[in-house]
Amino acid sequence: MMRAWLTQHAFVFFHTLKRLIATPVTSLLSVTVMGIALSLPTGIYVLMENLQSLSGQAASTPQMSLFLQQDAQQNDFNRVKQRLQEESRIVSFQFISKEVALKQLQQDSGLADVMAGLTRNPLPDAFIVHLEHDSSDALEQLRAEMQSWPEVAHVQFDSEWIERLNALLQLGRAVILMLATLLSVAIIAIMFNTIRLQILTKRDEIEISKLIGATDSFIHRPFLYFGTIQGLAGGIAAWLIVALFISALNEELGVLAGLYEVDIHLQHLSLQDSLSLQLFSAWLGWLGARISVANHLWQIEPR
Repeated sequence: MMRAWLTQHAFVFFHTLKRLIATPVTSLLSVTVMGIALSLPTGIYVLMENLQSLSGQAASTPQMSLFLQQDAQQNDFNRVKQRLQEESRIVSFQFISKEVALKQLQQDSGLADVMAGLTRNPLPDAFIVHLEHDSSDALEQLRAEMQSWPEVAHVQFDSEWIERLNALLQLGRAVILMLATLLSVAIIAIMFNTIRLQILTKRDEIEISKLIGATDSFIHRPFLYFGTIQGLAGGIAAWLIVALFISALNEELGVLAGLYEVDIHLQHLSLQDSLSLQLFSAWLGWLGARISVANHLWQIEPR
């Protein structure tokens, strides 16, 4: 029984492939439309994952900058240094004098001649503090505590931009979910209409099959395979489209990275995400076919 069941499914599978190959233009257009629809949320998802990875790398060591008062003296510096040494959540810190900061700014900005004409150094002394990983609330509490020190003019949490980026990523995930839902409904509708047309063209064949005693599952099977295979092909097309775009973007990023002497490149979908994309697209094709079959085949009865 199991061998006969597998033989029947294998026959339907290969017969469906032949039907798809027999109409290459129609099949290619349907697969391309589904691939483009699936590539939109998939591409945004890939970009979000790369941004998430970038923010995770940048946030590997939380960092704060403590800017001292402009008129801070050596005693003020010593008191701040002692407090930093006593704080257990601080991994390390580095003092940058206003003179060193001005020289660095002159070198980096290319405005050495302009800054040479300044009558006084406008930059404050500063401490760069490296912290242990902790919750955002705990780090904010530490920042507020340091801000209250009388010798400190301003405390800047250098990872604030990462928190803003993470908030944008959360918004992006919501956009992906809504976009994927809308496009999934569109793919199901496309498959529903495609299977409906096939059922109408094979109406006589279906009636004869029912006359000779074919079961509903036997009649449904070719249409379900058709939807599943087309859905899977659409997922493969989406994967290829995203891969091409990622490759093209990496070429442009390579030029930009060379100018700034940094390593920037986008990662493509992982193996797990790629398999999930194929399974999801195949399921969409099957679901559209299943709904169409359930809606139309019951109306066809032998006369």
